Amino acid sequence: MEQQQLKRCPIGVQTFEKVIEGNYLYIDKTKYIYRMAYGASNYYFLSRPRRFGKSLLVSTLHSYFAGKKELFKGLAIEKLENEWTEYPVLHFDMSRAKHVDKETLESMLNFQLSGYEQIYGRPKEAVKLNDRMTSLIMRACEQTGRQVVVLIDEYDAPLLDVMHEEENLPVLRNVMRNFYSPLKSCDPYLRFVFLTGITKFSQLSIFSELNN
Repeated sequence: MEQQQLKRCPIGVQTFEKVIEGNYLYIDKTKYIYRMAYGASNYYFLSRPRRFGKSLLVSTLHSYFAGKKELFKGLAIEKLENEWTEYPVLHFDMSRAKHVDKETLESMLNFQLSGYEQIYGRPKEAVKLNDRMTSLIMRACEQTGRQVVVLIDEYDAPLLDVMHEEENLPVLRNVMRNFYSPLKSCDPYLRFVFLTGITKFSQLSIFSELNN
């Protein structure tokens, strides 16, 4: 009898597409993704320790909402999902903003926004980060005719190193609070919002409207 070859563990691999195409071992969690996608709420927050698999989950959500049906062949969601609608997905990775000051943080956020603004455009009057985020969400929805999916990985990464610093924490927290503020005001344009992090919302006081 031919011995079945064991699949490789995806050590250090955090991209769902790479896991599937590389034929790595994948523990199927897609039925839970389907439940979230069609759940009572459009807003989800996952607080878990480092190395818990949060980034891979975010990447899986990205592939799902981008309508990449071919990646989910043989997984539970293949039998559950019938539509496979392609939504505009805005995926922000905040882990790039560790050990930063205000100027560096704003530069990093500017870089991530600019990538999507090249696709959907940016009005001249949108200068501040929160205005640019608002405009981006609205334009993506209007241009595609579909609500927008926003995925934010490690939302609290820029603040973890300054949590006990009375001088720097308020400054960086204000930058992040302004950046995230459109997630509430743009609710009519949003199909799904998912955030991951290590700390709870209440610990950093960034999301006054989303705390509940």
